[in-house]
Amino acid sequence: MGQLQEKFKSYRLPQQYMEAGVYPYFREITSKQGPEVTMGGHRVLMFGSNAYTGLTADDRVIAASKRALDKYGSGCAGSRFLNGTLDIHVQLEKELAAFEHKDDALCFSTGFTVNSGVIPSLVGRGDYIICDDRDHASIVDGRRLSFATQLRYKHNDMEDLERVLQKLPIEAVKLIVVDGVFSMEGDLCKLPEIIALKHKYNCSVMVDEAHGLGVFGEQGRGVCHHFGLQDEVDVIMGTFSKSLASIGGFVTSDFDTINYLRHTSRTYIFSASDTPAATAAAIEALHIIQNEPERISRLWDVTNYALRRFREEGFEIGETESPIIPLYVRDIDKTFMVTRLAFDNGVFINPVIPPACAPQDTLVRFALMATHTNDHVERGVQVLKKIFVQEHII
Repeated sequence: MGQLQEKFKSYRLPQQYMEAGVYPYFREITSKQGPEVTMGGHRVLMFGSNAYTGLTADDRVIAASKRALDKYGSGCAGSRFLNGTLDIHVQLEKELAAFEHKDDALCFSTGFTVNSGVIPSLVGRGDYIICDDRDHASIVDGRRLSFATQLRYKHNDMEDLERVLQKLPIEAVKLIVVDGVFSMEGDLCKLPEIIALKHKYNCSVMVDEAHGLGVFGEQGRGVCHHFGLQDEVDVIMGTFSKSLASIGGFVTSDFDTINYLRHTSRTYIFSASDTPAATAAAIEALHIIQNEPERISRLWDVTNYALRRFREEGFEIGETESPIIPLYVRDIDKTFMVTRLAFDNGVFINPVIPPACAPQDTLVRFALMATHTNDHVERGVQVLKKIFVQEHII
C-alpha cells in the first residue's frame, strides 16, 4: 500500500454515518432544480438550493444557453488571457459593472476562484488582510494563498475588528474581506460599522455578495446597495451559481484595480474561460432580475412567512435576516439524523457541521427560492417540527 493510501486508511468519519444509514451527502437529483426535485425515484421539497431567484429552470435562461451553445460551441478551450475571450464574456462584464455601479468587472469560471485568485493579487508582503472568522472557505483559501499578514476578528464583532485595526500601521495596505450575507447563518455583515472603521484606520474593503446578489438591494444588487454603501466598498465580488442560475463568478471595482487583476490573478489567467452556455445563462438571468422586481418581492414574502413560522414553532434560528434560515441542532449525530428523517419525509435540507461551523453550532440549513410558496414552507415546517420534537431538540 502506498503512502497516500496508508495516510487516508484511517479516515473513518463518513463510514460511521454510512453504516448508520444517515450519511447525507452526494445524493443524486434526476430532475431540474426547483421547489420540488426528483431524488431516489420520488419527489422531495427542495430547501437546500442557493437558487434564490428560482431561475435555474426558467425557459428563457435555458433558451439563451442553447442559443450560445449553437453559436459558440460547448467550450472555449483556453483561458481568457489567450484564446478564450468571447464577445458575450465582455458583454457580461460591462453589464455587471453597470449593475454594481462600478467602473469595470472581471468574470471567472467559478465564484470560488474569484476569492482564491483576487485576494492574493490584491495584498502581498508588507500588507494586511483582515477577515471575519465565519467568512466563506473561498475567502479563507484566498488569504492563505496571500503573502500578506493574516488577521481575523470575531464574527460581526466590531469591537474586536477595531482591536485588530488599532495595532496596524496607518500607512500600510489593509484589506478587510467579509461576506455580505453569511452563507450558513444567514445574517448580514455590519457594513456601516465596517465602513466607518475603514475611514478611521485607512483601510480598503472587499465584500463577497455571493448570497446577497438577487436578494438584497434595488433590483437585487446586493448588501452593499442595501446599505447604500456601494461607493464606499472598494471591491465587490459575486457568483453566477446562485441567483444568476449558472456557474462562474465576477469581481467589480475601479478601472485600475480590474486592469491589474486582469493581468495578475492566477485563477483568471490560468483557468479556462467560462462556457458559452453558462455565460449566456448568467446574462439572461441578470436581465430577468432587473426587469422583474416582483420576483425578489415574492422571495421576501415567502422568506418572511418562513421566518415567522419557524419562530412560532419554537425553532432556534439565530440572527438570520435572509432566505437562509439556520435551524440549530447543536449535535453532529442529531444533525445527520434530522437530515435523513427529513428526506425520508419528503424534505431536502443541508446539514452543517465542522469545519463549516463550530462543533456546538451544528445546524440544518433551510433555504428559500422565489418559486417556493407558503404551502411548500408550511409542509416543510410541519415535517421538521415533528422531527425536532422527536429528537428532543425543541
